[in-house]
Amino acid sequence: MPPTARLRDGRELPLIGLGVWEIPDGEPTIDAVRWSLEAGYRHIDTARLYANERSVGEGVRRSGIPREEVWITTKLRPADFPRAERALARSVRELGFEYVDLYLVHWPVPGTVKRTWKAMERLCESGIARTIGVSNYSPAQLRAVLDVASIPPAVNQVKFSPFGFDETNLEFCARHEIVVEAYSPLTRGRRLADARVGELAARYERSPAQVLLRWALQKGTVVLPKSANRERIAENIAVFEFELSPADMQALDALNAQPHRALEARIPRRRANQDPGAGAAREE
Repeated sequence: MPPTARLRDGRELPLIGLGVWEIPDGEPTIDAVRWSLEAGYRHIDTARLYANERSVGEGVRRSGIPREEVWITTKLRPADFPRAERALARSVRELGFEYVDLYLVHWPVPGTVKRTWKAMERLCESGIARTIGVSNYSPAQLRAVLDVASIPPAVNQVKFSPFGFDETNLEFCARHEIVVEAYSPLTRGRRLADARVGELAARYERSPAQVLLRWALQKGTVVLPKSANRERIAENIAVFEFELSPADMQALDALNAQPHRALEARIPRRRANQDPGAGAAREE
């Protein structure tokens, strides 16, 4: 079993999860989920927008792993902000489960942050969402939530890799006991061939993907690599048997030429139902 991060509500979140963004619904998602659970994962991250919640649930059932041993995350899309209760009921029905372990606001939209969070708190109080959090929130947006929250967000899921991360956001979350989840920790495969990462991989006798994941873990995040390839799924979880030196961590930190800031809550109307940063990708 992977190690875990303790959330502010006392629950234990596995430090690595399978991301399923852009894995097609049906057998590809079912297989990816089943293979990940066979490899030792106990954490699956999906969303209403990914259109594969039903297959995530089926993959868990086919794996034979008891539901209560698998952490399931899904997300509230902006189009559903006015009817969060109905949206979660639909996601739970699609998954075929009675609850989700973590329900996230997928990204912030101007004028809705506080109202949406109060709806999330009601879902948490109902028990259908065991833990609640946000995604793509900046420190300012997190502060707006914290100012009105009776149940503070336990998680902020953001894009995070050595080639783009926001240290200020990471520090703010740490101060407020918010666990950061890293999506696209493998840069969607775009920087796996970087010579500096490759040099470290050769020295540690690991793959470039493993080096990037290990860096994100040592930065204190929960990592969500995406893959539909059985061998890479297994490779990605084999990151708990080595550690990067402080000097090598600093070298990877220095690759952050263009820090990735959380979304500033500006979602064009024509993309209201589309995931930010959407695009075909083999690995995230």
